[in-house]
Amino acid sequence: MTDAGKISEGSPYDVVVVGAGPVGENVADRARAAGLTTAVVESELVGGECSYWACMPSKALLRPVVARADARRVPGLSAAVQGPLDVGAVLAHRDAETSHWKDDGQVAWLESVGADVYRGTGRLTGPREVTVTAPDGTEHRLTARHAVAVCTGSRAVVPALPGIEEARPWTSREATSAKEAPGRLVVVGGGVVGVEMATVWQALGSEVTLLIRGGGLLPKMEPFAGELVAEALTEAGATIRTGVSVTALHRPAPDGPVTVELDDGDRVEADEILFATGRAPRTDDLGLETIGLEPGSWLTVDDSCLVEGTDWLYAVGDVNHRALLTHQGKYQARIAGAAIAARAGNASLDTAPWGTHAATADHRAVPQVVFTDPEAASVGLTLAEAERAGHRVRAVDHDLASVAGSGLYADGYRGRARMIVDLDREILLGVTFVGPGIGELLHSATVAVAGEVPIDRLWHAVPAYPTISEVWLRLLETWRG
Repeated sequence: MTDAGKISEGSPYDVVVVGAGPVGENVADRARAAGLTTAVVESELVGGECSYWACMPSKALLRPVVARADARRVPGLSAAVQGPLDVGAVLAHRDAETSHWKDDGQVAWLESVGADVYRGTGRLTGPREVTVTAPDGTEHRLTARHAVAVCTGSRAVVPALPGIEEARPWTSREATSAKEAPGRLVVVGGGVVGVEMATVWQALGSEVTLLIRGGGLLPKMEPFAGELVAEALTEAGATIRTGVSVTALHRPAPDGPVTVELDDGDRVEADEILFATGRAPRTDDLGLETIGLEPGSWLTVDDSCLVEGTDWLYAVGDVNHRALLTHQGKYQARIAGAAIAARAGNASLDTAPWGTHAATADHRAVPQVVFTDPEAASVGLTLAEAERAGHRVRAVDHDLASVAGSGLYADGYRGRARMIVDLDREILLGVTFVGPGIGELLHSATVAVAGEVPIDRLWHAVPAYPTISEVWLRLLETWRG
């Protein structure tokens, strides 16, 4: 142990990973699998945002909400599940899924693969050099023979509005870790975080109001996805206001309500307000200026996740702004880990589309599930995106409620499916499903899009009867006419 303020020089590593969320963990795992010595630096909890404040707690909160909604649509069961959810039990389950915000298990896993874990803030202090400042102030300089991988993720953005500090708004972190349901919750933003958290807290007893600057929910998906989710949220009791923006906040008493001023002159009062209005890269305190890059910026990379203008710095996951999703960041980590190992061994890289060292899916086949009721899931391009990209396409739609499996799944089933067909190549460029229980359908669509499976071959992929996946047959029948 060194004295505070002194820098301890460590042995060089082959790879230094800054950030031990799922992305950094996967980079370290791939590097170690290739026989490269690896150090991992983490300033908070090993496991990162996903494990403690995003994917895991949010889905733990959503699962009983969606399960109850599904059960209420099943004859013979619906009458037994009309009561409220056990809020305490739901929150306790959430706490268990986050390991009570302790990372012992994840630290043990990293150590089990042979990575050295350094607690503290890691900053670049020159090419291939990271200085770690530990919580007690001691510093340790790490050098990398081959690569430094920045996997620090992103943080929630809160707009600079009058009264924002006194209002103490929630971000996604507070929304997923809250210890009780607020009586009234205002949610600003209609993206994934906004609609999922509105779904959770409305079901757990909050009076929820969504304030949307645009015209609808889930603007990055097909329009019908946001429409069906909005319809269900409204039926559940939430209030959705579109075309409005927050102009100021007032919370004179620390424990009192917050008043939200809107640009149409109206006011809304709530006990808590959640801003789900975007993300920013966690690169502002990374030391980018020491290597000629802009602090706080997104890092531009090639398909192997190598930062442009360098031959040693990798940016993997949210920080490269390609696809801000945990599973996509882990995919990038596998690609980057293989590229680091290949370059370390002076091997040639396969960076052609869909090659071993190319994160091609970031451009063509990004899957996502929104765990609302109904679920919304998509992969690849929407119709609008495909047309903007210049593709000659046709959208093929089908009512999910007309599939036998959907009727068996739930009375009054409502849903929709769409596939985007490239008319020149006759492959799928994108698929969207909206409806109860459709999240597990998405991987079949992802395989079809990523595999560029000819649509005529999909005709031979026979869906089991009677399942909701029979919608694939219905879509193909509609395509054929």
